Formats: sequence, C-alpha cells, structure tokens
Amino acid sequence: MIGVLTHHWAKSDRVEEARKLLERNGLAQSKAPGFGSRQTLYSLSDPAKITTLVTWGSNAIYDAWRASPARATAMAGADALWARPPESERFQVGG
Repeated sequence: MIGVLTHHWAKSDRVEEARKLLERNGLAQSKAPGFGSRQTLYSLSDPAKITTLVTWGSNAIYDAWRASPARATAMAGADALWARPPESERFQVGG
C-alpha cells in the first residue's frame, strides 16, 4: 500500500472553490478500484493551503487513477484555482 501526500495552495480569493473541487475529487477517488482512505488537512498557519493524504493499493493502481477519465472530470478547472503548482510525494505505508 502507498500513501500519496499532496499539498495544494489555493489562490486567496478561491479557497472555497478549491476545497469543493478537492472534495469532488475525493468522492471520485473513493469509487476507484484500489482506493484505501483519504484525509484532508487544512493548514492552521496558511488558510490557502490544503493537504491531502490518500492511500492506494499500489503505485500501479494510483497511476491508473491519475490517467483515468474520472480523475480528469473531477479535477476539471483545477489549474485556475492554484496559486502555485501542487506538490505531491508517494510513501510506502507500514513495514
């Protein structure tokens, strides 16, 4: 199992839209094969920073999600919401 930690920085005037878009993406992810769990974290020091931690069955499963039409639909318009590009890193979960 892998965990994918992604930091998103919304434009200051579009934070609510960014939150809704990420919620929509989370709902779509939850229906994808190999999805494990998702946590959304809202920074206490930067109201425009939204971080997600999503677990997937494997790298291949996550790659399939990233290439899927469902993800493209869920994330449509996302680029217009970010003050800077999201940063993502993959981690091995557990031992």
